[in-house]
Amino acid sequence: MATITGYPFITHLRTPATTYVQHLAHGDLKHEGVGASFWFRRLPAVLSEVPVDDREQPVLVKVRASDLQEVNVPGVVTYRIAQPATAAERVDFGIDVRSGIWLARPLEVVGATVHGAAADAVTAALTGRPLAQILMSDPAQLAAQVRERLVADPRLADVGIAVVGIRFDVLRADPDVERALQLPSREQIQQEADKATFERRAVAVEREAAIGDNELTNQIELARRQEELIAQRGANAVREARDTADADRVAVAAEGERTTALARASAEATQAMGVAEAEARQAMGAADAEAERARLAAHAGVAPEVLMAMAMAELARNLPQIDQLVLTPDVVSSVLARLAGQTGEG
Repeated sequence: MATITGYPFITHLRTPATTYVQHLAHGDLKHEGVGASFWFRRLPAVLSEVPVDDREQPVLVKVRASDLQEVNVPGVVTYRIAQPATAAERVDFGIDVRSGIWLARPLEVVGATVHGAAADAVTAALTGRPLAQILMSDPAQLAAQVRERLVADPRLADVGIAVVGIRFDVLRADPDVERALQLPSREQIQQEADKATFERRAVAVEREAAIGDNELTNQIELARRQEELIAQRGANAVREARDTADADRVAVAAEGERTTALARASAEATQAMGVAEAEARQAMGAADAEAERARLAAHAGVAPEVLMAMAMAELARNLPQIDQLVLTPDVVSSVLARLAGQTGEG
């Protein structure tokens, strides 16, 4: 946008480097150029300001396919005014001599021109194709075709517009048609997903079966080992019982022999002791008889009074202790009579 500074009887204008300005006075060209700066008088002056920088114009084109379906083609056209003097002659770029603001809306006019040319180029490039082919068109290739048509379009050349570039987004049909077109692909994708799911489940089932077989094999092997262990333990128990029985038989035999030997030795010892005891008793009996005979022989020539005295002495030795003894003549006489009678019998 130009900067206009007013002074008494004269005015100064200054423009940026991306703007072309044109100054006419009384129909004659006084000043022009990009980034121009000059003095002018307001009353006869006619000023035009044309931007020469790159600008973007959104476009949305609806194309009818050969199967009577509509396709939306969104894109952006990048352009610039390459011939600003020509554009100033064809489009009203006039500005106010006091504020520098456009008196009309020239950029809308230029944008409409670009949009119309782009719509015609897109329609010419896609008309006659079926819907599926249009939707599968390469955006870059379509952009090259449209740009080639825009460069050759006389409407843009007459305004001095040069196309810098063009790009398109994804081409889309109506929502209902697009959903209908997407349905086969979605069904195919769903089928692929279901197939992958079934395959995954099949693999999982196979793995579970393999795990089950492995567990069964392990259980069978474990049972076999347990059976072998039980058999080995039984064999060991039988062997141990047999060894114990043999040891018991040997111990019983040894104990029997030892008991027999002890019984035999005890019997022999008892017999020897019986013989010795009998002999001893016989010897003692003989000795007692011999002593009794000797005692009787010794008493044979003794007087009765002496025998009485000896008998009394023997009686005194065999009687318990007596503190006092009273003997009456009758008692003494009776005792002496008994003793004398016994002695006579002997």
